[in-house]
Amino acid sequence: MKMSVVIPAHNEEPIIRSTVSAVAAALEADGRDYEVIVVDDGSTDGTVCQVRPLADDNPYIRCIRSHYSNGFGLAVRAGLDVFEGDAVAIMMGDGSDDPQDLLRYFDLLEDGYDCAFGSRFLAGGEVRDYPGLKLVMNRLVNFGIRLLFSHGYEDTTNAFKAYRRHVIDNVGPLLSNHFNLTVELPLKAIVRGHSYVVVPISWRNRAAGESKLRLKEICSRYLYIMLLVFLEHHLSRGDYRRPGYEDQRQGLRSGLRRRRYHVR
Repeated sequence: MKMSVVIPAHNEEPIIRSTVSAVAAALEADGRDYEVIVVDDGSTDGTVCQVRPLADDNPYIRCIRSHYSNGFGLAVRAGLDVFEGDAVAIMMGDGSDDPQDLLRYFDLLEDGYDCAFGSRFLAGGEVRDYPGLKLVMNRLVNFGIRLLFSHGYEDTTNAFKAYRRHVIDNVGPLLSNHFNLTVELPLKAIVRGHSYVVVPISWRNRAAGESKLRLKEICSRYLYIMLLVFLEHHLSRGDYRRPGYEDQRQGLRSGLRRRRYHVR
């Protein structure tokens, strides 16, 4: 499988070079057929200048300007419009995600799963230096999502996930322009019947730059997407579910009974 990695970046000059270099080095060392797509989300600093030399030296790295207006979700959507791989992962540009977890995601997709989701709060996961107020809000929002969808996944809002191409094709049209895309993508994949596995991952707070997520965004935009997908789940009568999902899910459950993963 060819693996694509989409990294949205807005004013990440201090950290984007090391982030992209680490991702590409891990994929190279693992012998992967890959591409890394950095999507510039209207940066006003030297983000693009930091990535351009990496792209010049490595043909598997691309830096593109988002063809949408500014917004995290729109930048991700721009990357999803152009990726060429059989599967795609979304990673943050701030270096908070571990490239070794990315390799495990791709192993699981090659095992046959449609989606690979990580949890920073599953046994074996690790969280370092998470800001206190944001951590409280994160746990509250994820609790609300679990309550609505009863899927047992405690880290839906985490952006770092991987999907096979047919999942991306099936979850459209995507509506989120901002960080609520991190909720829309996995919830649509789940309610539309795609198989997924949840594994523990590690996360560390950015070493440089500042977070682009604003707490006021969590309330209205996240709630809008949650309710939209909830209504689809309960009122669409399965119109958007992909055929044969029950057979595939049962087969994957049987094949991984001995693994310490949370699988759906």
